[in-house]
Amino acid sequence: MIISKKLHKLIADQEGWTRRMFEEGIKIKKLYGEDNVYDFSLGNPVMEPPKGLQRTLAEMLLHPSKGMHRYMTNSGYEDVRSEVAEYLGELYGLSFNPSHVFMTTGCAGGLNILLKSILNKGDEVLVPSPFFWEFKNYIENYGGTMKLVRSTEDFQLDIDAMGQAITGKTKVVLLNSPNNPTGVVYSEKSLKGLAGLLKQKRQEGQEIYIVADDAYRKIVYNGIKLPNMFKLYDLVITVTSHSKDLALPGERIGYIAISPRIKGYELMVSALMISMRALGFVNAPALFQRVVGKFQRTSVSIDDYQKKRDTLYGILMEAGFECVKPMGAFYMFPKSPIPDELEFVRALQQEERIMVVPGRGFGKKGYFRIAYCVPLETILKSRDGFIRIGKKFIKR
Repeated sequence: MIISKKLHKLIADQEGWTRRMFEEGIKIKKLYGEDNVYDFSLGNPVMEPPKGLQRTLAEMLLHPSKGMHRYMTNSGYEDVRSEVAEYLGELYGLSFNPSHVFMTTGCAGGLNILLKSILNKGDEVLVPSPFFWEFKNYIENYGGTMKLVRSTEDFQLDIDAMGQAITGKTKVVLLNSPNNPTGVVYSEKSLKGLAGLLKQKRQEGQEIYIVADDAYRKIVYNGIKLPNMFKLYDLVITVTSHSKDLALPGERIGYIAISPRIKGYELMVSALMISMRALGFVNAPALFQRVVGKFQRTSVSIDDYQKKRDTLYGILMEAGFECVKPMGAFYMFPKSPIPDELEFVRALQQEERIMVVPGRGFGKKGYFRIAYCVPLETILKSRDGFIRIGKKFIKR
């Protein structure tokens, strides 16, 4: 067999059913035309980057500075990290400086170099479920063990379950808020509970880090403010991507932010540099470092996303689905009206040409994910299909 046994197993475990569904979706689009298929399967934003960012990019390309495309230190350009650190200081009220910022190839690259830098073989990483499936791969890449921890019925952190899951091998709690796939924002109450639990463990001699995937941090609704995790707990590291907030998923640009409250963080920065080279990333893209440094206080239109959320949520409620209303990101995670959500997802595809992702792809059977980062017209045109499928499957 040409591929490794480990990858062969991953393909069988993770992609067998998704590949079949993807192929079914291709057939449906060929049969009915792409405009007649309502594809909510991928978190791939249709929004374009802000106009100001596009103008800045064009200006840089037309009038490049000398050496703009050369190597820089593995952590990124210092002036860009200074721009990011200034923004982080304003946002969190702490004294960030450029050495607390490490430019990365998006969240995926950032999480990989971070986990490689801090995990020893056998270390455990606690992940609230449901979760972004790739976390499992990232953790296991470096000898870590992922332990899923149940969430509450409304997908908030279950602190009792978290406490029961902690062992002497626990090294990291990996959070994602706003969350993919639920769109839930973890409350200050739940995060304070987690911080209190980890402080107690620290008094007992165990240091556990909170690593936060902040890919959707700027996409929040109804004016809510995210809790300041850096103030609630000291051992915090966040990983940010500009794939969603600036609509740049194909450019792979983001950064790691290390809390100024972590003592000896310089050693961590050195480890990140080595991991960056060892994994072959070398450095974040030079051009887009220069661009995004100037747009830390900018995002795509949150009002547009909120309108899409409200429209889709209204349709689901009209159709009779159960769903926790998301307060961030651009996903909904309704409950399947039948126990086997894969069967229901296939019915959606085959009968109504609506494409969604089964919850088992996020560690939570019995649910399905809808990514509403699509044109509003797609959401509106899908209404009749959701209503019909609701009448067929949902008991009144």
